Amino acid sequence: MMRAPVPLAQEEVVTPEPFIAALAANAPTIAALVRAIPSEQARWRPTPADWSVLEVINHLADEEREDFRLRLDAALHRPGIAVPPNDSADWPAARAYNERDPAESLARFLDERRRSLAWLRALTAPDWSQAIPRNSGGVLRGGDLLAAWAVHDVLHLRQLVELQYHFLGAQAQPFSVGFAGEW
Repeated sequence: MMRAPVPLAQEEVVTPEPFIAALAANAPTIAALVRAIPSEQARWRPTPADWSVLEVINHLADEEREDFRLRLDAALHRPGIAVPPNDSADWPAARAYNERDPAESLARFLDERRRSLAWLRALTAPDWSQAIPRNSGGVLRGGDLLAAWAVHDVLHLRQLVELQYHFLGAQAQPFSVGFAGEW
């Protein structure tokens, strides 16, 4: 059973290093999962409403440039200034992610992640408490954005593994994958 994270005590200082390290470590893990599947499988969806692997990797690339890096830069360097909302849920269809080349899409994500890591590592004494207005109300602090960025990766890592699970299960028909254990 998974539990919610235990918050640090008030007197403890949260530092950016674990989140930056996670972003650095997640990129090759994401790349390995994407490279391990053939091009046609990269376009496969369990249902029409689900995303494919190709849609996930293109979403991640666009999120690097047009969401997390942009919003974090605004929070750290232009606090209080609203950043326009994005429609990342609509991007897969609107941007024809599933029609793109898988290798080029992965290369684009990895290039954007390298840019993000270089930018993050070049920050000098950022104030992680600086904030921008959140489109749905409230504020997003720089620390919130950095932590959410690393966790966003993990959510999509889980999605990539789940896509592989469902693809293999569909290929096993009429046999069962039940002996593997419960998902």
